Amino acid sequence: MEQVRFLISGGGTGGHIFPAISIANELSDRIKNSKIEFVGAKNRMEMEKIPENGYSVSGLWISGIKRSFNYSNLLIPFQIIFSLIKSYFIIKQFKPHYVIGTGGFASGPLLYIASKLRVPTLIQEQNSYPGLTNKILSRSVNQICVSYPEMEKYFPNHKLIYTGNPVRKEILNINLKKDESTSFFNLKQSKKTVLILGGSLGASRINEFIRENLSQFKSYDLQIIWQCGKNQYHDYKKFNSSSVIVKPFIEKMNYAYMASDYIISRSGASIISELCIVGKPVIFIPSPNVAEDHQTKNAMSLVKLNSAELVIEKDLNTKFFKIFEKIHFDNIYSKKLSKSIKNLAKPDASKIIVNQILKSIDYA
Repeated sequence: MEQVRFLISGGGTGGHIFPAISIANELSDRIKNSKIEFVGAKNRMEMEKIPENGYSVSGLWISGIKRSFNYSNLLIPFQIIFSLIKSYFIIKQFKPHYVIGTGGFASGPLLYIASKLRVPTLIQEQNSYPGLTNKILSRSVNQICVSYPEMEKYFPNHKLIYTGNPVRKEILNINLKKDESTSFFNLKQSKKTVLILGGSLGASRINEFIRENLSQFKSYDLQIIWQCGKNQYHDYKKFNSSSVIVKPFIEKMNYAYMASDYIISRSGASIISELCIVGKPVIFIPSPNVAEDHQTKNAMSLVKLNSAELVIEKDLNTKFFKIFEKIHFDNIYSKKLSKSIKNLAKPDASKIIVNQILKSIDYA
């Protein structure tokens, strides 16, 4: 049987990278004679995370537009031209049967060139409000897989497939016991644990709030697993203790999810998909620094279904602990949130996306 080759691009943050890896893993499982390579942006997170997951990755010289004035924005037209040229040569050399994009800077040039060369293409949009790259690509790609319904207001309806968001295999199959997970972090099983997730790059306001209120959390006799982000770890590692575990990045998220009783998190689409599968009470603190405030829109879609709580950054000092205490002290309400968010899980997203890909290339 002829080898089936796939190029995948997605990066910048874990929200783009982990869905890409999930799709790659599903393709590898389903097609034994397959070859999968990634294309990312140089000096971005994907150049480290993708090789860690067993795939090779090529880097493009490309970056996003800075919102405030920055001289680096003057380089962007040149970066786009160079990335388009490099994408052309990558595709010509690798000869993919299919090209997949999950968002991020590098997926733009690669998917654009692939579509112009008439290679079948698919983009996967994680958010309820699509990113600029995927909006532009939607005109030329063949299929668009989305994680939320009613996305026809952003994308051509005839290309849309409602799949949900791909989730890492280790999250889908958490076969851990609570004591294993708490022991992994050297925590006590007898105490409740709060997991704090500010995103893979860190969240300054969340980190500041946790630092300012550590004594308040401790007054509830709680333990904390705190992912503060690689960019800010040097500022927060001094708060490590027997009951506060500070990490730049949590590699074993399945252990962290299982160890936790409550979760405080940003509301990127990928993390929301994981939290639906995990089924723990969640307080979302959306990032205000994203396009069209899409993290708030993501979180609100769950809040409206009584599946999570939401506190915006400017209200942290006045509203957070009122909501947290409601979850912590009201066991019935806590269980209700857990059950409701778990009902929203879409564990088969990667399978549905790969089904569409295999249909397109007529793979039996």
